[in-house]
Amino acid sequence: MRHLGLIDHWLTHADQALRVTLGPAPTDTQVSPASEVDDNELTAAERRHAAGLMRINHTGEVCAQALYAGQAATARSDRVRQEMATAAREEEDHLAWCAERLTELESRPSLLNPVWYAGSFSIGAFAGLAGDAWSLGFVEATERQVESHLDNHLDRLPAPDQRSRAIVAQMKEDEARHADMAVAHGARRLPAPIQGLMAITAGFMKAIVYRV
Repeated sequence: MRHLGLIDHWLTHADQALRVTLGPAPTDTQVSPASEVDDNELTAAERRHAAGLMRINHTGEVCAQALYAGQAATARSDRVRQEMATAAREEEDHLAWCAERLTELESRPSLLNPVWYAGSFSIGAFAGLAGDAWSLGFVEATERQVESHLDNHLDRLPAPDQRSRAIVAQMKEDEARHADMAVAHGARRLPAPIQGLMAITAGFMKAIVYRV
């Protein structure tokens, strides 16, 4: 029975991976912050640039789903496991909003999302194995970097693209809250070299996803 339970557990993770990377965008989510914002006309160049940035943000949410799933799978306490599951559900809103905006911009998600998901799930699982305090520290460091990255996108998005801007602004607010949650539950601050490696890896991913 225990063996069957373990198989069911990992089949659930496999199903989630397929749903996040290849399935349609979640529909049971909060209304997009862009829903009441005018869709201003963009030039072809502005549309391509906005799509590239929103594709990065969409992939970031794919990675967030994978990280939280990996961390929940190896968390040592039910409390931390539940916090990871709650954060992952909130990130589904972001995933849906970015997917919707990409469609409006006549673009698509990254073709490499299954690769990014697999890598992020593995990183999340290893973080969980290191212990709950380190796992929460990884959440805090990740969300702080994402918050900074989204702030940069607010500066780089074309001025007329207020719909994308509304989505990114709400995402930034939510990511900051997730980081604060991790600190409140006992996150241990990651060493600077690890945070630096995380930033380099994220920069590499963003450079590729902007185009692919």
